[in-house]
Formats: sequence, C-alpha cells, structure tokens
Amino acid sequence: MSLTIVRYRKALVPFALLAMAVHRLPLRLQKGCTFWKLMGSGRKGTFDLNPDWQQWALLAVWNQQDDFERFYQSSFVSKWWQKLTTEQWTILCEPLQSHGKWDNKEPFKKPTETEGYGDPIAVLTRATIRFNRLKNFWANVDGVAQIMSDAPGYIMSVGIGEAPVYRQATFSIWQSVDDVKNFAYRSREHGEVIKKTRDENWYSEELFARFKILETRGTLHGADPLHGLIQNTNQQ
Repeated sequence: MSLTIVRYRKALVPFALLAMAVHRLPLRLQKGCTFWKLMGSGRKGTFDLNPDWQQWALLAVWNQQDDFERFYQSSFVSKWWQKLTTEQWTILCEPLQSHGKWDNKEPFKKPTETEGYGDPIAVLTRATIRFNRLKNFWANVDGVAQIMSDAPGYIMSVGIGEAPVYRQATFSIWQSVDDVKNFAYRSREHGEVIKKTRDENWYSEELFARFKILETRGTLHGADPLHGLIQNTNQQ
C-alpha cells in the first residue's frame, strides 16, 4: 500500500481540484493497482470540516513493489505531481491487520495478523457517516483529536477524505503497537466515543487497518515526518 500526500502552491489550487477528475482514468488503467482513492485533506491531523486546499492525497494498493515503482517513476499522475506540486511525501506499507470495507471492498484482503510488527506502526481508520448521525459524529471529533495528539507514542497523522463532511479517514503513525492499543482500548474518553458509534449506529461503512512501515520518500512541510525513525532503503 502507498499513501502519497502532495502540496500545491495557492495559485495552483485549481489544478489540484482538476486532478481529482483528470487522474481517475490513468489510475483505472494503471497496471498492478488493485484499489485507489483520490482524497482531499483536512487542516488538522484527523477528521476535519475545514479542508486544506493545498494538500491532497492518493492511497493505492499494489500487486507488487514493481507496480508501484513503475507508477512512481513514469506515470501520468507522477509527472503531474513533479511539474505542479511543491512537495510530495510517500509512505509505503505492508498490511498487518484489516477489518471492514471501503466502498463494499476489502482493499487489503484480510491479511493475517502477525507478531513482531516492528516500530513504528501505521493505522488507517475510515468511515462513511450516516447523514442522520453527522451532528453526533462532528460533536465528538475535536475531543478525540486532542486525546490522540496527546497520547503517549503518537507521532503524526493526516486527515484525508473522499468527500467533505461524511466520507472521512485518518492515517496515523505511532511508536509501537502497544501505544496504538493503549489509545484505542484503554483511553476512557476514546472508549466512550467508540461506544457511542456502536450504540447510535453512526457509520454505514467503516474500515480499520494496521500496517508495517516499509519506507518513506520525499517531504511534508519541509521534512520527512519519520526521519530517523525508520531505515529507508530507497531514497529518491
């Protein structure tokens, strides 16, 4: 799996919006890409009603590393980014655990969870929020975001989404799987929100996945957020 975050200059934001339409065809035709999502980004590092018009994302799943390399080196989308964006940051991951669906698909094909995750670890949470539960959902977002950013072991996160307000995702990175579990299952405040999502049936669809981080490339806001935390083998 790859997640690429790109940033545009303010003057080129119209090209960022155009890319959301133009890039769909080449991605459909991209050899070895089994699943992809073009997404916008929030200003904060989690679910966010306020979009960052300069920051956009592409999440993609590949049959093998060579398929990603071909895309990264020579695709129409990659060349567009090289010419029109000011920054690109890509993180490559291997799924360790996944449950739930995204557009009625299982993009990570239920990988078998293994011991020895390695550190750090990445987590993806995404949901389609029921329209009659939007008020409940957004009333709890800021509190959960603050709990997450203050949690032991939290490194960074990006808020991404396919559509404003109701199709949202957070990709976060943590020092260890124990830190993820402590936040997810042992934080009282977070546990209360999770209980609400179940009791009040907030989501029509949701997915949760954990990943082993393989490498990163490029920068985001002038630096690699994981610099010094992982050993990259293919710096470009």
